[in-house]
Amino acid sequence: MSEEARTPGSAGSDARTAGRGGVAVLGAKLFFLVVGFVQQPLLRRVVGLNDFGALAQAMIVSNVVNNVVVTSGTQGVSRAVAGAKGHDREVLRAALRVHVPLAFVVAGAMALGAPIYARFEHADDVVVPLLVLAGVALLYGFYAPLIGFLNGTNRFGRQALLDVIFATLRTAGLIGVSYAFVKHGLSGVLGTTVGWLGAALLIVPLAIASTGLGRGIPSGTARPSAVPHAGRYLGVLASIAGAQLCTNALMQIDIFLLGRFLSDGAASAGIAGDMQREAVTRWVAIYRECQTFAFLPYQLLFSVTLILFPMLARAKAANDTEAMRGHVARGARLAAIFGGLLVGVVVAIPESMLSFAYGQVDAAQGADVLRTMALAQGAFAMLGIATTVLTSIGRERVAALVTLAAVVAVGGACVVLVPQASFGHDQLVRSAQASGVALLATLVVAGVLVRGQTGAFVPAATAVRAGLGLAACVALGYVTPRFGRFVTPLVAAGVGVAYLGLLVVTGEIGKPDLALVRSVVQRKRS
Repeated sequence: MSEEARTPGSAGSDARTAGRGGVAVLGAKLFFLVVGFVQQPLLRRVVGLNDFGALAQAMIVSNVVNNVVVTSGTQGVSRAVAGAKGHDREVLRAALRVHVPLAFVVAGAMALGAPIYARFEHADDVVVPLLVLAGVALLYGFYAPLIGFLNGTNRFGRQALLDVIFATLRTAGLIGVSYAFVKHGLSGVLGTTVGWLGAALLIVPLAIASTGLGRGIPSGTARPSAVPHAGRYLGVLASIAGAQLCTNALMQIDIFLLGRFLSDGAASAGIAGDMQREAVTRWVAIYRECQTFAFLPYQLLFSVTLILFPMLARAKAANDTEAMRGHVARGARLAAIFGGLLVGVVVAIPESMLSFAYGQVDAAQGADVLRTMALAQGAFAMLGIATTVLTSIGRERVAALVTLAAVVAVGGACVVLVPQASFGHDQLVRSAQASGVALLATLVVAGVLVRGQTGAFVPAATAVRAGLGLAACVALGYVTPRFGRFVTPLVAAGVGVAYLGLLVVTGEIGKPDLALVRSVVQRKRS
């Protein structure tokens, strides 16, 4: 149907379809998040502490590569298809001609780099799992553009369904195959990666069945202007991939360096041979367990960016500076309040949180680490809001440079501070501290840039009040005992209520906020 033929009714129907589809995709992402969170304690139980640590080291590379491949492939194809003007299948075929060879290049580079990475980490046992994970990256390179095609053609229901199916298959593969490997005396790390590869092998044919492989341009027919040439499309992918590479490197740089520093520290402490490797993987596992909870603010605040990005983009397109300022101020304020709530709960009961998921022994070793790491990742979550604002108003390069600066700052701080600490627990705490200082400094710079571009960011009063709430939660964490698994969720809820109550008392949360919450609840009930 042409634009001229669209009626107001059809436009409203399109909007409703897009709205329902957006909810479906967001629901699938939340499902993926919950399933991913549950996977970690289950894997820890199945493969044991040492293999869980070795798996974490293998996943450092895999997570960065996979996230870059998936995001660039999905967004690149979605953007191209959305502007295809009736040539969406031709665009898909043209995109696949880029993505398929590119997937082989990425997977090949990952395989070639596996021994180099293992040598840097002093972790020869992760080479074979990394080779398997290179196969996963290859399949993700096929899967991502197909998902992008569904997104770009507004088939959000199918996209959400495939994401849910894949999350389920991945969980079953990771847990089931690793359990089978361990039961037969084989490597749990290798079993986990083989299970992941199996899930990827199953989802790609399902995605192809849902999308097809596109349609070529008939010979002798002029190439439609909406179908991008390979060079131009690669330029689009490069810009998306570059930004994602910086973000994902920032999420992994501390644990990446920590593995090497732990190996060096163990050697300096006189631990050698297999005992050295076992000692290192145990502490890497503890650090990874802490990340399970510390990353929650960033992952959950991602929903704020999904709403904030299009609102700011529309205001920027309309050159409406007042609307931009209002959107940034409200979005950043809500992110600070909600992020403070999430971080506050974790820092108030860090040992109980870890014990709930990983048991008392691991919790006792990681409580101090999690307390510091949660504060650091709270700064990272707000940095994500700041870079989203910059990207939304057309300052993509500035956002990428800020993120790259954060990577350098965190890496530099870790290089300076972590090797000086004693082997083990002290190195973990020092790594979290170094990351926190660097992330906070970068957040201050990003906040200044956002305020300079839009005239707003987190209001000063909100920052002070949320900071007071966090300080109270941190103080509470030093005197709170470890609670049992059944009591911990209740205590967490109580801490959250106390944090919000403090914001009410200080005047941060007032009658307009409470009225907004009541209206949302009533709307859902009606």
